Amino acid sequence: MENNFAKKLIEWYKINLRDLPWRKTNDPYKIWVSEIILQQTRIDQGTPYYLSFINKFPNVKKLSESTLDELMKVCQGIGYYNRIVNMHKCAKIVVIEYNSNFPTKYSELIKLPGIGDYTASAISSICSGESKMVVDGNVIRLFSRLYNLNYQQHSSIMKKTIKKIGEKEILKFNSGDFNQALMDYGSMICSPKKYKCDKCIFSKSCEAFKFDIVDELPVKKKNITISQRFFNYFVVIDKSLKVKIHKRKEKDIWNNLYEFELLETNNKISVKDAETYLEEKHQRLSFKKKHQLSHKLTHQVLSIDFWIFEVDEVFKYGIDLPSLNNYPFPKPIFTIISKIQ
Repeated sequence: MENNFAKKLIEWYKINLRDLPWRKTNDPYKIWVSEIILQQTRIDQGTPYYLSFINKFPNVKKLSESTLDELMKVCQGIGYYNRIVNMHKCAKIVVIEYNSNFPTKYSELIKLPGIGDYTASAISSICSGESKMVVDGNVIRLFSRLYNLNYQQHSSIMKKTIKKIGEKEILKFNSGDFNQALMDYGSMICSPKKYKCDKCIFSKSCEAFKFDIVDELPVKKKNITISQRFFNYFVVIDKSLKVKIHKRKEKDIWNNLYEFELLETNNKISVKDAETYLEEKHQRLSFKKKHQLSHKLTHQVLSIDFWIFEVDEVFKYGIDLPSLNNYPFPKPIFTIISKIQ
């Protein structure tokens, strides 16, 4: 470890720390909300979600009293929705077992749904000063370059090695500041591609900079196979301008969000194919239009066609078109809803 590493880092942090809403509080509930939202979401995208979330659910009791649909609606478009489901479960446990007082000890936090080592370390270090080092993507990138660590990016040995290096340094200063400084430095200076080695206060001792291998670290997984999927959504509008929707329950993307009737196929289908599929369920069917879009996920590319039909019948349990805005939908579906209302 470079001499005075923690001292230099904290000095840099005090000058360059970002003005973020969750940095203005030590409320463990709000810190938890920010950490969960930012797990898979960039700060510029996550900040509006955080502000909306805290406005709607200012404390853990309010969150526990909400329905999952209400929670999913606030988080509509954020992606990785299992974390939101776990937040709902976690809130209920905190209200019952901790009398609505969000825990701050690592040993208690780590037992809660959706809270792993990183989140428990962040909350406990910021809110109760526990010397628990956080290791996220920013920290991994920084340390892998500083020390030329050739382990796979998110491997357990990489995380253990980084903790071993940093555990002595975190004892020298406020652990919360140390952790937030590491994350900010990795994000702002030692970034994935637009790294700023010319502004780095550790460049003289950085192994990756010395050997000109900054681009090569951290070591990433081999190319991931991207699958292509074809979704056909049938938006069938009845005589009273109502449609049918249902909640996704499969162990697949968008679990617990709403959708129209879905037919997944191996390839694109024609209007005739769509009509043949629906004729088994509806009479006097009239095709109106088709909307199409492509939606990219981490490991999948979705080719989505929205087939708009009208039928000469009245649905028993239909939803009128304006009311669709009250339900949580995946982002691509919500995008189309405004075009059919």
